[in-house]
Amino acid sequence: MNYLDIFDNAKVWIKYVHFLNKKYYKNDFLEVGAGIGSFTDNYKERIKNIFLTEVDKNNLSILKDKYKNNLNIRVLDKEVGDIEEQFNTIAHFNVLEHIKEDKKEIYNCLNKINQNGYLVILVPAHNKLYSKLDKDVGHYRRYDKSFFKELDLKGNDIVELKYVDCLGYLLYYLNKIFFKDETYPSNFKIFVWDKIFTPFTIIFDFITGYKIGKNILCVIKKK
Repeated sequence: MNYLDIFDNAKVWIKYVHFLNKKYYKNDFLEVGAGIGSFTDNYKERIKNIFLTEVDKNNLSILKDKYKNNLNIRVLDKEVGDIEEQFNTIAHFNVLEHIKEDKKEIYNCLNKINQNGYLVILVPAHNKLYSKLDKDVGHYRRYDKSFFKELDLKGNDIVELKYVDCLGYLLYYLNKIFFKDETYPSNFKIFVWDKIFTPFTIIFDFITGYKIGKNILCVIKKK
């Protein structure tokens, strides 16, 4: 079992992410680096003309088999810059941190979005939290808000920029201290974070105004 298999059990968190972003979801939708479809399964019935990209061969095979009978979903073994189609929404759910040239990836995505479309980006926050887990799953970095504020968006607008998962921040920080040699979190830890803490996180994120969290959500509107 790999990290994506473990993370696939975080159903409450995944639904929370979609709750925060669903107003930006439009038909002609591209999810970059869809993994094994953990996020896809939660929106596939609400959007028409879905494209999924995945460069990992094992994950690509899983996606193709999983959605082989779904005529609404196309699975592509391509990077964004090599795709011919244009989209109304492009989603990056915990993918940008795996890409070395992250700014180039953002600009490639913006070039593929139609006017008034959206680029939705979810990334791990705070480089000071960078841990063995980040390294082992292929993260080049974690992010701060300043990264997005300093982007040259060429007239496009950031319409959302906030931290999410405030209680997850605390859990991740403690895990880094006490389990610094851990490669992947156990199923039990995922269960505790997702089923026990995340419901409270949803409330506290709202109360605290999304000022702290272990992830950053950034939404850019194409002008």
